Amino acid sequence: MVEIEIDGKKVEVQEGSMVMDAANKLGTYIPHFCYHKKLSIAANCRMCLVEVEKAPKPLPACATPVTAGMIVRSQSDKAVKAQKGVMEFLLINHPLDCPICDQGGECQLQDLAVGYGPSSSRYDEEKRVVVPKDVGPLISTREMSRCIHCTRCVRFGQEIAGVMEFGMLNRGEHAEITTFVDKAVTSEISGNMIDLCPVGALTSKPFRYSARSWELSRRKSVSPHDGLGSNLIVQVKGAKVMRVLPLENEAVNECWLSDRDRFSYEGLNSEERLTAPMIKQGGRWQETDWQTALEYVAHGLKNIKHEHGADAIAALATPYSTLEELALLQKLVRDLGSDNVDFRLRQSDFSLDGKVTPWLGMPIQEIDQLKRVLIIGSFLRKDHPLLAARLRHATKRGARISLLHGADQDLLMPVTSKMIAAPSAWLSALGEIIVAIAQTKGIAAPAGFENVTPSAAARETAANLLSGEPKAVFLGNAVVHHPQASKLHAAAQWIAQQTDAKFGYLTEGANTVGGYIANAIPRQGANAQALFAQPRKAYVLLHAEPELDTANPQLARRALDQAEMVVALSPFKHGLEYADVLLPVAPFSETSGTFVSSEGRVQSFNGTVRPLGETRPAWKVMRVLGNLLGLQGFEFDTSEAVRNEIFGVGSIADIDLAQLLNNLADVAPQPAGAVSGEAGIERLADVPTYFSDAIVRRAHALQQTAEAEAPKAWLSPALAQHIGVTTGNQVRVRQGEGSAVLTAAVDGGLPDGVVRISAAHPSTAGLGPMFGPLSVERA
Repeated sequence: MVEIEIDGKKVEVQEGSMVMDAANKLGTYIPHFCYHKKLSIAANCRMCLVEVEKAPKPLPACATPVTAGMIVRSQSDKAVKAQKGVMEFLLINHPLDCPICDQGGECQLQDLAVGYGPSSSRYDEEKRVVVPKDVGPLISTREMSRCIHCTRCVRFGQEIAGVMEFGMLNRGEHAEITTFVDKAVTSEISGNMIDLCPVGALTSKPFRYSARSWELSRRKSVSPHDGLGSNLIVQVKGAKVMRVLPLENEAVNECWLSDRDRFSYEGLNSEERLTAPMIKQGGRWQETDWQTALEYVAHGLKNIKHEHGADAIAALATPYSTLEELALLQKLVRDLGSDNVDFRLRQSDFSLDGKVTPWLGMPIQEIDQLKRVLIIGSFLRKDHPLLAARLRHATKRGARISLLHGADQDLLMPVTSKMIAAPSAWLSALGEIIVAIAQTKGIAAPAGFENVTPSAAARETAANLLSGEPKAVFLGNAVVHHPQASKLHAAAQWIAQQTDAKFGYLTEGANTVGGYIANAIPRQGANAQALFAQPRKAYVLLHAEPELDTANPQLARRALDQAEMVVALSPFKHGLEYADVLLPVAPFSETSGTFVSSEGRVQSFNGTVRPLGETRPAWKVMRVLGNLLGLQGFEFDTSEAVRNEIFGVGSIADIDLAQLLNNLADVAPQPAGAVSGEAGIERLADVPTYFSDAIVRRAHALQQTAEAEAPKAWLSPALAQHIGVTTGNQVRVRQGEGSAVLTAAVDGGLPDGVVRISAAHPSTAGLGPMFGPLSVERA
């Protein structure tokens, strides 16, 4: 440690730290633009000049290393004169457009110009003008003339996002920040550049010119879109969500936000919002009042129970429903006498039911510290953007990543070993890793693996996992959706245990862990897949759009079309063809509730705006429905009361999840069976990041990005050649009873015999399961 003095105060900091770090530790503010605690040092704005004793001229605090006994003055005449001189230069070209600037009121340049800027400019020459560029639907560069070349956006792209999308072109007064060759900014975390820009050169295109910062109320919330549980600041004007920003939490999302979390708020204000209860009568939809709608539902459920038995009733929810909603849904169904309730709509293998409660297996904050990681079946960047950023950071500190997946995608980070195989061969690939570990350690491989010979890639993966600490084995969303999920789990668990690695799931929705804790899974009843395979007479759908949210939309749609009664509790109008009742329930922004993140972090939040129209929180709807059905135990006044009953505690501070979460099952790894006959063509399905749930699917700006384009049929070069197609041709894909005509694209990173076709999109909703055989032919 080194002791220095800043403005008369002594402070000890780590050797190699900069003066700015010491000032931050003391709480002394030094003006700056280019410095950011999460980015590398650029020292190109010069606003942080300070006086250092014995130095002949002022030095930049962000780039001056501390030395023992150093005396620094940040507010001396010499320092302030230097800072004011820099500010005068920064304002030379800056357009004086604060009254119309989106950043007005939250602009670092504006704030510092008050303290350090001159009252008039000595500069009489022409100001430079930067021609605006279109970089996509999320970020506006209309006012790049404001740019002061702090390069925060450039460094963010290189260091955090892993892709250099912005760079500096030209020199001198012609220098400008731009994308290269008119490319769009496509990173899944690009919106953070808007937050980083200190001068309003980069602004939010969807939010632009819609409100001023001082008109907005700031309210805390939690993101519903992935298992990270990112903390949000939801900014509200009147009764409308206007903007979403990150709430800094080092243990969860640091100071970042994925674009899905940031821009999905547009879906909350969608024209498709359902604002009053609706009932279908005589094939026509009509609006009604809540009392009529709920009595209609209660009467219908009682009738079906009376005529067909309680087992004819099923309830299905999504993993971004709140803990309270899931708890009351399962309570409602079980008190009616049915055990048919599930939230795992995209899952197809339920063999581990009752054995595991999947979770990340470690705190999110420790992911940066990992040295060895094996990721199995994950479209990591798109499914978990901020976890990918943490792993990217870990690789810069020496971490080695190994990957087993069905597509060779660019993770924008170094990957030490890759095993790219068809989904049907994942179990076989894990078997090779198991044998390689056993051989390296000199122990016996599990029974049945005697004839397995590991490949070079398997040996490399095993060697990786057997060196370095700490380490982890993670199962991605594609493993959970896989028809052999339980066998893949058993193999991965053996690998983790034999290499002393943490073992966890990169969970899908904001409340996947919460769904298990709320007991919204069947004990004796049918699981989500069985509830569609053997159709029921009544379905209660909570936030679910089964044609997009299920593992096999064909099965789901057939079952719903046959049902006598389908009740959809949703913020949006959907399912008009098969539903009988639509009940408008609040999205996360209009209700209080709780999400349990992938690491088991319990985060409760309040509604940020009033429910739209006649919308009501889903937990209140189910409470009233329980009362109308004459069920006991539905007398809750607040969502907190529901949450506290689930955990059996008096407050959120008393909750301890350690006993409830468990990834380890008493299962032995099994070898992959021999493949008989000629291998066919099989499907690999991802869930596009901007189609993952109902809110995102209706976010206008996100739907204009390249990621939201209609799914293509991605083929390996050999398969494309075999059926005689090239990129851009139309192909007909048949699966089950359905087919789709899609544009073909060739991907050299796919194994032979694999076609990658996204699920969760209207254009592919007529196809069958997310994994399994299909046929492709030129259309």
